[in-house]
Formats: sequence, C-alpha cells, structure tokens
Amino acid sequence: MSERYEVRFSGSGGQGIILAGIILAEAVSIIEGRNAVQTQSYGPESRGGASKSEVVISNEEIDYPKVVKADALLCFTQEAARKYIKDVKDGGIVIVDEDLVPDVPEGNYRLYKFPFLRIARNELGRDIFLNIIALSTFVGLTNIVKRESIEKAVLARIPKGTEDMNKRAMEIGFSLAKEALNKK
Repeated sequence: MSERYEVRFSGSGGQGIILAGIILAEAVSIIEGRNAVQTQSYGPESRGGASKSEVVISNEEIDYPKVVKADALLCFTQEAARKYIKDVKDGGIVIVDEDLVPDVPEGNYRLYKFPFLRIARNELGRDIFLNIIALSTFVGLTNIVKRESIEKAVLARIPKGTEDMNKRAMEIGFSLAKEALNKK
C-alpha cells in the first residue's frame, strides 16, 4: 500500500453509506492496527438526502482527514457519481450499483458495475444489506484489509439477531469481487 489510500462511499441517506465507512475504518485501525480516519457528511434529510463517508488509510500518520484524490469511489446514486467521479485518481477504482447509477461519467479509472440493491432485495429480502454487500465487494476487489478483519468489524457493528444475514451479505460481496476479478 502507498503511504495514503483514500476511499469515498457516496449515495443517499438510508443506504448505509456512513456505517460502511465506519466499519472499514474500524477494520483498518482497531483490528489491523493501521492508521485510519473516517469522516462523513449528509444532507439535512435523514433519508434520501446526499450522503458520503470518507476513509483515509495510511501506514504513516494522517495529517489531513479528507479525501483529496480518491483511490476508490463507491456510488449508490447517479448524483453522487456525477459529483465525485472527478475526484478519482488516474487508474483508481470506481464501483457503482448498475441499477442506481446507469450513466457513469467517463474517466481514466477501472469501473466495476454490480446490481447490489437488486441482489439485496432478491437474495436477502431487504434493501438494508446493500451496504454490506457493496463493502465486502470493495474489500474483495482492493484487498485494503483482510477478509477476516472486515468480517470481524461488520459483526461488531451490526444489530444483534442479524448476524446470519450479514454473513450471507458478506459472502455474496466477496463472490461478486472474485467473479469480477476473474473477468478482467
């Protein structure tokens, strides 16, 4: 890993964007013992307003906690893709929900499209697993943390009684990443 790895998760309130960023930061810092800073912003609406969560990861001390040029961008809304795609580094990774972001702006990045929301609804029966599927896919594509670390962080943060469904969501996400990497 380079000295600094910058991640931005973006979408709208209610999609679990903030929680995904918190879980990633905890997997990096608490479980793996590296430096991570998580920041967030969201609109005044609790559901439906713009939302973003940023995680800066480094083996060195982090002197600025915000994303300057994202190594990875995950988008769950068309608006987020339009707004943040310009902040992705050349050669970075862009991950989108193919149903929620049908028109991805062009750029010099590696693009991955997945039907996260459709899978959450059809295979798990609830939209709320969208973020865990996408987070696990992101980790599977980037290897920014060990699989075991993200699994521990997810299980430490989720509501009691949802462990089995979240484990299934993680398994789906890692499978999506593996399939995508085998195609490239």
